[in-house]
Amino acid sequence: MPWSYKVPYLLGKPVGISLKNGQGVSGVLCSVYDGQVYVMEYLYHTQFATKHYPVNAIQDMNPFPSSYMPPPPPMPYPQPRPFRS
Repeated sequence: MPWSYKVPYLLGKPVGISLKNGQGVSGVLCSVYDGQVYVMEYLYHTQFATKHYPVNAIQDMNPFPSSYMPPPPPMPYPQPRPFRS
């Protein structure tokens, strides 16, 4: 299935993009418009940038996999101290 069929399901979600030149980019898919794919990428600290890539430069696009991690087991209750009189 061509990557373009996935776009409606990926808008607003984190994606990984394989470019035909062998590079890869990742970010949140913002839109696909006028032959360009717009992705918000993290730069540094609190800075983000929306970058665009030509549609014909993209080889594939995939959603990020699930990163679910089960919660840790509950901590054992402290043992009661013996009563001393």
